[in-house]
Amino acid sequence: MPFKERKHNRIESFKLISYTCIDENNNVVSQGMGRTLNVSEGGILLETHVLVAVGTIVSLAIGLEDDLVNLSGKVMHNKPGKKGMFEAGIEFQPIPDQKTVRVLNKYIQAFKSQMKGDDSDQ
Repeated sequence: MPFKERKHNRIESFKLISYTCIDENNNVVSQGMGRTLNVSEGGILLETHVLVAVGTIVSLAIGLEDDLVNLSGKVMHNKPGKKGMFEAGIEFQPIPDQKTVRVLNKYIQAFKSQMKGDDSDQ
């Protein structure tokens, strides 16, 4: 199935984050650590040790410097990744408050800066 066009550019990132999978009754079904492969204002590509099913609601704890925010999203697609890992494309649910929006934007901006720095080293 083809993927729909993205609304937001994705920024490559490699940060560890905590995730919790939640069922339709709001019960925790699994937890773990994942690695952010890329992120945008609309979602995140998360690398995990286990396959996270399409349709699963995932709560993410994302930290940047002294700020920690929780975001929720829905797994829109998944696939096998490298070295026995899995990748889950998660679309963020509406962000409820401005603090979370600010931290997410700072998180994305940090990687834009990091990428520019990486380009100058080549």
